Amino acid sequence: MSTALEPSVAIVGAAGACGRQLAVAMLERRMLPPEGRLQLIGHRGGASEHELHGLRADLRDAFADHAPTIELGYEPSELDADIVVMLAGATLSTDPHAPADRVTLARTNRAVFATYADELAGRSGASPLVLVQSNPVELGVEVFARTLDRHRVVGVGAHSDTMRFRRELADSHGVDRSQVTALVLGQHGDHLVPLWSGIDIDGLTADAQRAAIDTHRAGRSLLDLPTEIVEHRGQLLGLVADGRVHEAFAHVAGLAPDLRAALKPFLVHFTAGHTTEIVTAHAVAEVLEIALGDRTSVLALQVLLAGEFHDLAGVTAVPVRFGAEGWTDPVDPGLAADELDLLRLANRRIAEANAAALTGD
Repeated sequence: MSTALEPSVAIVGAAGACGRQLAVAMLERRMLPPEGRLQLIGHRGGASEHELHGLRADLRDAFADHAPTIELGYEPSELDADIVVMLAGATLSTDPHAPADRVTLARTNRAVFATYADELAGRSGASPLVLVQSNPVELGVEVFARTLDRHRVVGVGAHSDTMRFRRELADSHGVDRSQVTALVLGQHGDHLVPLWSGIDIDGLTADAQRAAIDTHRAGRSLLDLPTEIVEHRGQLLGLVADGRVHEAFAHVAGLAPDLRAALKPFLVHFTAGHTTEIVTAHAVAEVLEIALGDRTSVLALQVLLAGEFHDLAGVTAVPVRFGAEGWTDPVDPGLAADELDLLRLANRRIAEANAAALTGD
């Protein structure tokens, strides 16, 4: 591994849409100094092997004045970095007429996760810091965290969800996202857990915030949220499959902020021609900046718990203190009873899904 004076980051799956966006974001933000290293990791054979050469040349042309050394790798054994970003793996079809086979996706990507986790585990010295953003995020975290130091493995899916939720709240109140404090915990999927009890919007009094939240929630039960997400997603899929994209986005726009945050990524996936590459890369870049800097921050991240947060065990997104050494000290924001109930349900559903993918059942 490189020294502290020569930080290194590897993007596994760099030839994919999200990997390319992340590489650009890193160099635009000058997250690595010229003496640092950026590894672009693909796989031997196929388009990925050739595309990495073009990507490196393009990046060097664009950022030659301050770019770090950019290396290419095609095998897990070539991975050599302090921080590893996992963006490789299969994704769901963008054809709205095709069935969403999440079981096959999980089993396919389990093999990808295990290949890299086993390679890293076989090395001497400290585990690298691993940021997982491939789906299913919770499965990737479990595979890496049960093989490496669990405190040095995080999933960034909950941070993406948090960004979206804050943005939807900001849109509803005509403010910038920077003026909204909010968190989304649980699963990066149908069982996400928006923390309505912890929302703070600059410029609104406590009474005004309570009234706004009551309006957004409209008497809905938080435990019904997973069912609402599934039902609305089915309606949206039908609209997109019929070519009624404008109606689909209009439908989402009329929903509450938590539903918008959960469902808009689904719409983007089926209308932009590929996954939500821009926000995915942006979320990882934000977490990377903290890992590469001399600071810590409380973030919602998927981690492998062993009872540290409300006695939960297994992979779940919770607020943790995160920095260059990984995650420590889950931070309890004071969950409302219904939020804790939904978080426990998310924890169970994640465990069931991961077990099915890991055992092949």
